[in-house]
Amino acid sequence: MSTQPAAQVRSWLTEPLAPDVAQSIERLCRADDVRQVAVMPDVHLANQVCVGVAMATQRLIYPAAVGSDIGCGMAAIGFEADADLLAGERVAARVLAGMCRLIPSIKHPRLAVPTALPASLQVASLSDPRLEKLKDRDGRFQFGTLGRGNHFVELQADQHDRLWLMVHSGSRGMGQAITAHHLKTATEALARDQLVSLDAESPPGQAYLADVAWAIDYARENRLAIVAAVERLLAELFDVAVNGDTLIHSNHNHVRSETHHGQPYWVHRKGALSAAAGEPGVIPGSMGSASFHVIGRGEEAALCSSSHGAGRELSRGEASKKINVKRLERELQGVWFDHRQAAQLRDEAPSAYKDIRAVMRAQRELTKIERELRPLLSYKGV
Repeated sequence: MSTQPAAQVRSWLTEPLAPDVAQSIERLCRADDVRQVAVMPDVHLANQVCVGVAMATQRLIYPAAVGSDIGCGMAAIGFEADADLLAGERVAARVLAGMCRLIPSIKHPRLAVPTALPASLQVASLSDPRLEKLKDRDGRFQFGTLGRGNHFVELQADQHDRLWLMVHSGSRGMGQAITAHHLKTATEALARDQLVSLDAESPPGQAYLADVAWAIDYARENRLAIVAAVERLLAELFDVAVNGDTLIHSNHNHVRSETHHGQPYWVHRKGALSAAAGEPGVIPGSMGSASFHVIGRGEEAALCSSSHGAGRELSRGEASKKINVKRLERELQGVWFDHRQAAQLRDEAPSAYKDIRAVMRAQRELTKIERELRPLLSYKGV
C-alpha cells in the first residue's frame, strides 16, 4: 500500500460532484504515483476512472485513465458553401442516405470487403501476434466506419452561416482489444480497489505505449477517411468542396509525455482535450445543441486540458427510461436526422447531456471560444 500523500486535485465544475463521482476521483488521487489530477466540467462516472479527467504520473501508466477507445477524438473542416445548402427535407434525406451508404456504423465481415489500411498503419507492428491478427481482420473491416453510441457525423453552420463538418469517432474495436490485452497481461496481484498500472520503463509498459501510439494513429486515419467520404458525397450531390486549411483534428483519450511545472510527467487524458496555449480543438455539444471550436489557454493547473464535450447528465439506462420518442423529436426540432432511428437514439437526446454553455462558462480559464456552431444534420449509427 502506497504511503504517498493524495495527489493535488483541481476542478472546474458546473455543479457539485455526485457522491459516486467524488469517490472515484478520490480513489484515483490516492493511486500510486499519481501526482496531479484535473477534473473537467463534463466529468461523469465511467468504469474505474471517470470520463472528463486528466492526471499526471512520473513513472506509472494507468490504462484505465486512458480509456478503452484509445485515440477517440474530433475532426472539423469547413466547406466552401453556405448552410442553406441543406434547406429542405428531400435534400437532407439524400445526404443522410449517402452517409449511411458511405459511412456504416459497423461492417459485418461476412457481408463486407476489408479495407486496405494506410501504409503507416500496416508497417507499424503491434506488440502481440494476437493483436496483429486482429489488426489484419477487424482493423481492416472496421476502418472507415463510425461506431455507435455518442459517435457522430454532423453538418453544422457557424455564426456566418458557413457550412462545417464535425466528426466524432475513435479506434473502433482495436483500442478496446489493445486495452484488454494489456490489462490481462498485467498479472500483479491487486486488491479489489486498486487500479492496474504499468511501469513506463518496463517491457510491458513500453509495449502498451507503442500499441497506444498505433491506436491513436488508427483513430486519426479513420476520422480522416470519414471526412473524405463526406467530402466526396457533398461534391457529388452539390458540387462543393472543403477548404483543407480549416481542418481541426484532435483526440481526447491518450497518455503521453509532457512537461508541467518544469517536471516531466506521463499525462493521461480520458475524455479530456489537450488545451496547450494556442492549441486548436473541438468541443461538441449534443445532437441538438451548439458545438465550439476553441483555442487552448495553457492552464497548468488543469494540466493544459479542457472538457471534451458536454458530458452525460443521465446514464444511457436512465435516458432510455426517462426520454420517449416524442420528447427526442421535440428536442431535435430544426435538426435533420433519421426519424426511423428515433427509438434507438433516445439515450443520445440533448437532455441526456449537460448544458454545453454552462460547461464552456465553467472552463473559461482553460479555453477561448473561436467559433460557435449550430447543428443542421446529425448522422449516428445504431
